[in-house]
Amino acid sequence: MTGAVRRRCAHALRRLRGAARRGRAMPATLAVATVAVTAASGWLSVRVYEQRTEEQRRQDVLAAARQSALNFTSLDYRHYQRDSANVLKGATGEFKEQFAAQTAQLTKLVAANKSVSEGQVLEAGIVRADERSARVLVVADSKVTNTAAPQGQARTYRLQLDLVREDGRWLTSGVEFVG
Repeated sequence: MTGAVRRRCAHALRRLRGAARRGRAMPATLAVATVAVTAASGWLSVRVYEQRTEEQRRQDVLAAARQSALNFTSLDYRHYQRDSANVLKGATGEFKEQFAAQTAQLTKLVAANKSVSEGQVLEAGIVRADERSARVLVVADSKVTNTAAPQGQARTYRLQLDLVREDGRWLTSGVEFVG
């Protein structure tokens, strides 16, 4: 073998070795890329799920707070038992106990005054919320008619509602009149 042939053979061997190394490196590179893409997809899927769960929780909290405020501001002496039962159905804890304890007295009072309150929720916003509790501010209007105001009187309420999650439902545990 001449020197030129040897050099050509050595060069060809180097190219073959390089190709062989690249050939072994390619499957490893593809495997690493596949793992990375799978991990990124899994992470993104979890993030999307968490965001959807959080948004659903926000919607559930707002719906419960709006309904509770509407029930609380819509009471009719002709249907007071039903209306107060609606308030109690969405209540829990201390708020439920206090409202239930006052129901008999309130029934007499609204009947004597022939009180009708028609509530309407204008706005509601979450102050804070987690998996088990939430605080919501609600602005509600109400037209109240009674023996003292037969033409009706407009009232605006700003309520702070504390809610807790019990048995898969958001229930009002506290109501406070604010501002």
